[in-house]
Amino acid sequence: MRKLTQMLLIAGVVSAPSLMVSTSAMAEEAAAASPISANVMLASEYVYRGISQTREKLALQGGFDYAHSSGLYVGTWGSNINWLQDAGASSSLELDIYGGYKGKINDDFSYDVGYLRYEYPGSYPAGFVSPNTDELYVSGSYKMFTLKYSHSLSNLFGFANSKNSNYIDASANFDLGNGFGLGLHAGHQKVSNNSDYSYTDYKIGLTKDFGGGLSVSGAYIDTNAKEGAYVYAPSNTKLSDSRFVLSVSKAF
Repeated sequence: MRKLTQMLLIAGVVSAPSLMVSTSAMAEEAAAASPISANVMLASEYVYRGISQTREKLALQGGFDYAHSSGLYVGTWGSNINWLQDAGASSSLELDIYGGYKGKINDDFSYDVGYLRYEYPGSYPAGFVSPNTDELYVSGSYKMFTLKYSHSLSNLFGFANSKNSNYIDASANFDLGNGFGLGLHAGHQKVSNNSDYSYTDYKIGLTKDFGGGLSVSGAYIDTNAKEGAYVYAPSNTKLSDSRFVLSVSKAF
């Protein structure tokens, strides 16, 4: 039986649904000012955990959030993708559903715990390992610094026998004044029983807030993924190579 990981080796593609530049990390943030909020983004491509999800093509993304005054929140977020169609499936959509609890210890320390479901609706040939993924996450923040750990309860993005994979990342966000913000990030993706696909990713980004919920972002992203691990074979497109991603977003 041909498994998805085998098909990924042939097609050279793998998923991983990142600054407000094409990422579901933004989708995990609950609304602050209003219980209900929404967001929409157009990005030069969708990059998640350092890996391109749209094969260097445009991504249209958006989501809705509900945040209760108690700290509980739920939300959903979606984006077009290419990697599953490249691997022979029909799915061209990633839909994330998440919920959790955010709290504060004091003005400097905060935390966030929750659950995230990555859903990829569509039809799949016989032998595909389901790409649908369940993760639990916990993060702690001190002022502008955040450390987060995500743990998969299922196979991770279609890798066979990859339950208990994890992703740990550290980030820092600095207010530069005049609506400018600087974001720094480093993370490590461990794919259980698939060590050739484990890697570390890095990002530095700049965001300009124009007010009224409108912002523009740019980020330089790179990884140390093994040569050939994340490649779309037909065009030899390296999905884990360094890249610069631009996006414009609007929050409502």
